Amino acid sequence: TAFAIGHAHIDTAWLWPIEETRRKCQRTFATAVALMDEYPSFRFACSQAYQYAVIEQADPDLFARIKAKVKRGQWIPIGGSWVEPDCNLPSGESLSRQFLYGQRYFERTFGARSTVFWNPDVFGYSGQLPQLMREAGMTRFLTQKLSWNRFTSPPHHSFRWRGLDGSEVVTHFPPADTYNGVATVEELRYHGANYKDADRSAEAMYLFGHGDGGGGAAPEMIERLARCADLQGVPRVETRGPDAFFETLETRIDDLAIIEGELYFEYHRGTYTSQAEIKRLNRRLEGSLQSLDFLATANALAGRPAPTRDRIEGLWRVLLTNQFHDILPGSSIAEVYARANLELGDLAQDVDRLNGELLAALGGARGELRPVNTIGFDCAEVALDPDGAPRFIRAPAFAAGAIAEATERVRVTRGKSGEVRLENGRLTAILTAGGALKSLIHHATGREVLAGEGNRMVLFEDRPTAFEAWDIDPFALETARDAPAAHAHKVIAKGPLRAEVRFERRLGAASTMIQTVRLDADSEHLEFDTHLDWRERRVWLKAVFPIAARSMTATYETAFGAVERPTHDNTDADLARYEVPAHRWADLAEPGFGVSLLSDARYGFSVHRGQMALSLARGPMSPDRGADIGVHRFRYGLFPHTGDWRAAGTVGRAACFNRPVLWTRGEVAPVLRTSAMKATPEAVVIDTIKPAEDGQGWIVRLYESGGGRTSARLAIGPKVTKAWLSNTLEDRLSPITIRKGACQIPLRGFQIATIRLI
Repeated sequence: TAFAIGHAHIDTAWLWPIEETRRKCQRTFATAVALMDEYPSFRFACSQAYQYAVIEQADPDLFARIKAKVKRGQWIPIGGSWVEPDCNLPSGESLSRQFLYGQRYFERTFGARSTVFWNPDVFGYSGQLPQLMREAGMTRFLTQKLSWNRFTSPPHHSFRWRGLDGSEVVTHFPPADTYNGVATVEELRYHGANYKDADRSAEAMYLFGHGDGGGGAAPEMIERLARCADLQGVPRVETRGPDAFFETLETRIDDLAIIEGELYFEYHRGTYTSQAEIKRLNRRLEGSLQSLDFLATANALAGRPAPTRDRIEGLWRVLLTNQFHDILPGSSIAEVYARANLELGDLAQDVDRLNGELLAALGGARGELRPVNTIGFDCAEVALDPDGAPRFIRAPAFAAGAIAEATERVRVTRGKSGEVRLENGRLTAILTAGGALKSLIHHATGREVLAGEGNRMVLFEDRPTAFEAWDIDPFALETARDAPAAHAHKVIAKGPLRAEVRFERRLGAASTMIQTVRLDADSEHLEFDTHLDWRERRVWLKAVFPIAARSMTATYETAFGAVERPTHDNTDADLARYEVPAHRWADLAEPGFGVSLLSDARYGFSVHRGQMALSLARGPMSPDRGADIGVHRFRYGLFPHTGDWRAAGTVGRAACFNRPVLWTRGEVAPVLRTSAMKATPEAVVIDTIKPAEDGQGWIVRLYESGGGRTSARLAIGPKVTKAWLSNTLEDRLSPITIRKGACQIPLRGFQIATIRLI
C-alpha cells in the first residue's frame, strides 16, 4: 500500500532569494486549499514553521483558510522545526532551538505538536538527531536524500534509527526515491518494486506534488491516484497522513532493522566549505547568542533588567532561518548570500551590543578590567583586552575572572636558514622561512608530533561533474599540489605572553595569504591565525598536517557529542568518507598520545592514513559564479596531548578556542562572582543557561561529552528551591531532589539533559 500524501517541498531559499519564497508559499498554499475544496479526500502535509509565520503575516485571509483546513484534517502541519535545517553544521543548541521554536509555533497556532521530524532534502544526519528529536516530542523521522548516495546504497527504507546515546526513532525513506512525485503509473510501480522492507512492512509513504520551487499537487495527480487506488499491477493507493502511516509502521516495530550512529551522506561534501562567510557568522552567532542567554539569566537573577523572551527568540529566529539546508551549506545563488551575510552581520553587531549592555548592568563602567566567561569550562589563557593588549586571564565557568600572572614566558629564537623557534613550557615549534611547521615537540611526552612538514597548503583542482557548490568529487584528491612557500616572514611579537611570526605567501593564480603563527604563555596548542584573500575559481585549498600517530579511526565533534570515522578505505563505505563534517575539532590518537585539530570557522575535515587536514576554501562557480571571492579571516590550532581526546579535555579547549571571554569593569554582581552553575565529572558539559520560555525560572542544558555512563552532580546554589527534569520543549517531566545546593542526574554516554530550575 502506498500511503499517498500531497506535498510541496519549498526551499526557503535556493535558486531564488528568500523574498521570493513568500510568493512561492502563497501560490502553493492557495492551490492546495483550492484542491481541498474540489477534492475532499485530498490531504496535504506541509512543514517549516517559518513559512507558516510568513504567510500568517503577509496573507491573513489565506492563513485563515489554512487553519480551517487543519481543523478538518485535510491540511497537516508537520515537521516540528523552524525551517528544514542543515543537520551537519548547526550546533546541538541550534538544533534544539529549531525544534523548540518550531514546536512552540505549531502548538500555539494549530493546537498540537508534530510527532514527525520532516526533513527530506538534507545533506547528512548527525548521530545525535534521534535523541534531539525525542527531546522535542518527535519519535518519527522522514527523509529521502540518502537515495542519492554515490558509493553505497542505504540497506533499508523503514528502520529504527538508534543515535549516539541509544535513543531510537522510527525512520522512513519513501521508496519512490523522491519527495516530488508526479503520480504516474511508472513511478508507483517503481515505488512498490524498490521497497527494501516489503518483507517487514506492507506500507510505504508516497509524496506527490511539485517541490523545491513549490507548486504542490496538481489535479491530474489526484485523478491518477484515484484511478490507481485498487489497480492491478501497482501498489494499492490510500490517501493517508504521516501519523497514520507511522502508526501502522509502528505495529511492526519489532520486525524493523536497526541502524546505529550517523547517517553519512555520500555526496555534497563541498557544503561543509562553500560560502565560508556565512559559516563563520553562523559559528560566531551560535556562541554570542548563547552568551546572551546566559547574561539575560544572570541579570534576571540579579534583579536587573533583561531582554524579553520574545526579543531573544526573535534574534535566534534570524539565525535559525539562515540555517536552512540550502543557505548555510552554501548551495544558493549570490543574492541569497548578499542578503544573508548582511543580515547575520547586522545581527552579530546587535547581539554584541546587547551583551555589552547586559554586562554593564552586572558590572560597572569604571574600575579594574575583568574577563567574563560565558561557557561551561574554566579558562586560563592569553586574551586581548578591549584595547587589543594581550592579558593572561583566569575565569571560572559562567563567571567573572581576573587578570593574572602566567606561570611561564614564551620565547622566540631565530635559527639557520630563516627558521624561527617558538617555545613555552609545554611546546616547542620550529617554523621554516616558507611558513611550514618543521617540528612540534610535546614536552609532556617528549614526542615529535609531526611525521613530516606540517601546515602544508595544498591546492586541488575542484571540478565536480555536477552540483559545483555541493560536491567535491573523489578524483579531485588525485590533483594535489603544494602551494608556493611564503615569500616573506617577520617576528611580530616576542613575548613574554605571546610570540607571533607572520608569513606572507601567494596561492594559486591570484590569491594571497597572511598567516600569523602564534604560541602563548601556558598554552598547549599552536595557533594559525589566517587572513586569506581568495580569488581562485574551481580550486580547493586544504591545510595538511602529517601526524606521528596511528589509529584505524579518528574522532570528530558533532552536535552534543563526537563520532568516530575510519582513517582508511578498506570498504566502499570507508572510501566514501574522504571529506567529513565536524564542528570545533577532530582528533587522531593512539594509546597514550594524540593530536586535536581545532577550528573556529571551518567545518570540512579529513583524517586519512595519518594526514590530518582542514578545508580552508573552495571556488565553485554554480549557482554563484563569485562564491567565496574576497577576504576570509579564520583560525585553526594544533593541540598535541597525552592520552585520548577525553583525557586531554579537547572539548573544553575547543570551546575556549571558539568563544573568547567578554570584558567588563569594576565589581560585578554576586551572580558573576562564582560559577553560576558547575557540573562534575569533567565529561559533563553545561552547554546552555537560559531563561525559561514561560517566564518561570530558567533552563540548564547539559550533556555527557565522552560517551560513558556517569552520575552528574550539578551545583546550582542555595537560591534554587525547585528543579525538574525537563526536555527541549521545557515541559516539567519529573521533580529532581536538591540537597545542599546540588542535584544528581544519571546520564548515559552522550545523553542530553535539560533541567528546569526555579
